[in-house]
Amino acid sequence: MKENHFTGTSTYIATDDLKMAVNAAVTLERPILIKGEPGTGKTQLAAEVASSLGMPLLEWHIKSTTKAQQGLYEYDAVARLRDSQLGDERVNDISNYILRGKLWEAFEAERQVVLLIDEIDKADIEFPNDLLLELDRMEFFVYETKEIVRARHRPIIIITSNNEKELPDAFLRRCFFHYIRFPDRETMEQIVNVHFPKLKKNLLSEALNCFFKMRDVPGLKKKPSTSELLDWIKLLLAEDIPPEALHAENSRKAIPPLYGALLKNEQDVHLFERLVFLDRKSGGPR
Repeated sequence: MKENHFTGTSTYIATDDLKMAVNAAVTLERPILIKGEPGTGKTQLAAEVASSLGMPLLEWHIKSTTKAQQGLYEYDAVARLRDSQLGDERVNDISNYILRGKLWEAFEAERQVVLLIDEIDKADIEFPNDLLLELDRMEFFVYETKEIVRARHRPIIIITSNNEKELPDAFLRRCFFHYIRFPDRETMEQIVNVHFPKLKKNLLSEALNCFFKMRDVPGLKKKPSTSELLDWIKLLLAEDIPPEALHAENSRKAIPPLYGALLKNEQDVHLFERLVFLDRKSGGPR
């Protein structure tokens, strides 16, 4: 196997094109930007790449209030002022008040790491642009201490986005892009089997029939995702729901059992209930 070559893991079903994308980004020494529906394993990918390559994982989860500077470092001026009022000798060394961010940690790591920048599109639109130079040059300047922090080893950077907002073109040019398509039925079977290796085939078949039928319902505000399917199957097993309860004939008579694991808002529940009612009223397909 090539050095730093991602081949997937026993706990994560990675398609050939996803593995190729990760390895291309590593070869080009560029961040890989991963998009896809929520619940398709974007965040988990970073952990699996780290596990596969035997590297430490650093995670930076972005919020709406997160600033790019926080990934580099923060200067705690308030703490320094407080210590100066108390006569603490620590105030003589400003580095005592520099709080290192995840990028600094990744740059100073003694070995190559995988750095996850998760849900970058949650932050302000300027957030990606504010990291352009640092991601390009693998270094940044600390104004308070007049030092340059350079990456000892270029980290493998995995950036995820749920497509909540458009990312700047200048940022996109610096990334290798991959969109995780929603798994087809065959891939989904493999994913479920990884998590539930002893699941009976008839229950798996009926659960997938029901799941994909639900995803095909037009007008759903939020289609159920892979992670929600896994939660649902876990509940079906815990409650010992028989495959017959999920059969197509029964699904036309009532909303699926434990549907709260799949449908996440009242509009979608009402929509599905109306469709079930109309199907029942018409007697279903003949």
